[in-house]
Formats: sequence, C-alpha cells, structure tokens
Amino acid sequence: MKKIENSRVLVTGGAGFIGSNLIETLLEQSNQVICLDNFSTGKRENLIPFLNNPDFTLIDGDIRDSKVCVAACDGVDYVLHQAALGSVPRSIVDPITTTEVNITGFVNMLFAAHETKVKRFVYAASSSTYGDSKTLPKVEDQIGKPLSPYAITKYVNELYAENFAAIYGIETVGLRYFNVFGRRQDPHGAYAAVIPKFVISLINHESPVINGNGNHSRDFTYIDNVIQANQLAALCTVQGAANTVYNIAFGERTTLNELFYQLRDNLSKFDPKIAAVEPTYGPNRSGDIPHSLANIDKARKLLGYEPEYNVSAGLAAATQWYWQTFSSKP
Repeated sequence: MKKIENSRVLVTGGAGFIGSNLIETLLEQSNQVICLDNFSTGKRENLIPFLNNPDFTLIDGDIRDSKVCVAACDGVDYVLHQAALGSVPRSIVDPITTTEVNITGFVNMLFAAHETKVKRFVYAASSSTYGDSKTLPKVEDQIGKPLSPYAITKYVNELYAENFAAIYGIETVGLRYFNVFGRRQDPHGAYAAVIPKFVISLINHESPVINGNGNHSRDFTYIDNVIQANQLAALCTVQGAANTVYNIAFGERTTLNELFYQLRDNLSKFDPKIAAVEPTYGPNRSGDIPHSLANIDKARKLLGYEPEYNVSAGLAAATQWYWQTFSSKP
C-alpha cells in the first residue's frame, strides 16, 4: 500500500476522532504534520501523545477564518480535511452553525490550498449525501435528495471541489465515509455515535437505546480502513483518480440489532455480567437513512483500496480499546 512519507501534511480537525488517528499514523511515517483545530468538538487529550514531537505543529484556529486557513496551508504538500460539524441531529438543531463550518469553512480551506499550491486536497465527504436514494448498494454517481442540513452541506462540498478543480486546477479527492468507528471516538455528549454510545452503556450495565426497531442497517467502517483510504487518495496517480469522490467502507451491512449483540458478546469477555444487558427501543430519528451499504468497486479500481478490517475484526479492536480506556474494573 502507498504511504505518505517524508512530506508536510495538514490535517484539519486533527483533534477529532479521525483526524487524531491520521496524525498518529503520519508521524510514524516520518512526516511533518500540522494540526488545525478550534476544539469545538475535538479533544485536546487526543493530541497529548504528539505535543512533544518536533515534527508536530498545532494551530489553534478556526476554518471559518480564511487567513488562518492560508497560514495553515503554507508549505504543505497534502491537506487531509477532516474538520466539520458532524451529526445529522446536531444539524437539525443548529443548521446555521453547521452551514458556516461545513460550507464556508470548506471553501476557505479549498481556496487556501489552491493559493498555496498544495499538491492534493483530500476531504471527508459523507454517505449522508445519498439521501433518500433507495438503491443498494450505494454507487457514487447515483444519489438522492439529502435528508438533513448536514447532508446538504456535505453534498455542497463535493460541488465546490468539482467546481474548483475545473476553475483553478486544484486536485481534490472526496471520501464518502460510511459510519466510521474505532479508537478515540468520543462516547459522551448529545451527538455521540452509535457504537461508542452502546459500548459505554454496556460497560455501565445500562440498556442502550436503539432508535426504531433495530432493523435499520449501516456499513460500519473501522478507522484503519479510513487511514488507508486517505493516504491512497493523496498519492494515487492513476488517470481519473483525482477530482472525484469515492465510497469508503467495508461493503458489509449490519443492522443495529446485530451490532448490539456483537458488542455485547465482545464486552462480555471482559465482564460476564454484560451478557445480561438487553436493549431498549425508541422512536426513529428524524433525518436518518434507513439502510446504508456501499459499493467500493471504484475505490478498489482507481485508488487500490482494500479494507483490511471487516466489521467483526474492527468491533473486537474497538471494544478492547474502550474497555481499557473507560472501564474502572480491574
């Protein structure tokens, strides 16, 4: 697999779940890494392992500030743009801030990358872009109408990237992430993702709430697959690989019920009492897509993407990390 090495890389949103994992890998591969984050959702503790590394630079700044974006991009080879306000429910509660960060901030970063002559701008797109499309598996050129303000912002990002490539000649690659999970994903807060929320509930012997009847399904994608995809997207030289978007997933569908029982089985190995915990069921969430499954043929063909972790292997690794990090038990 191609790896980014001996380069200068900017990771926006680097204090977040995905961003901090990217930084860790990039530093291990002898890169100089700049992190740009305003810590609105990112965690400073995620960066503690890197602060004394001479190849790591932290910029405490906001992508809504165009001058900060230009300064962060100065001298950079690649931008891995992860900064965004995630969460469909958050965007429904506060569409204004979601739009400011995810669209204005994105355009600021994109134009800054152009002005500073960055080699390639890789950005986090989203499977939410598929909206109300009922086609399964999801194929990149067949999308529906977005179902939330968040989904709209992520689709607009793709439009801007395509437009800037045509007008300014900047090379961009969008990665439509499908339900990424793994180490450092925050289990706390109103907008925590489903896997860390379920895990913490189970560790505490509490019943997690499943929205709907549990038959909604997702293509859960382990973090190491996403790290691989970002590097391939930055480096790939195959004709037609740049200035397009890719599904980044494993290509396997798991229902929320199946997810719960897999997590319970994994955690029961550490604490047998967890095996007795049952879920509770609540109403469906507004703006949610019922089913999600990715076709990853395009990423395989053009990027050379081959996800190493299936859902079971990823859940095993993730639950072990959560147990070691959040369990007070011996």
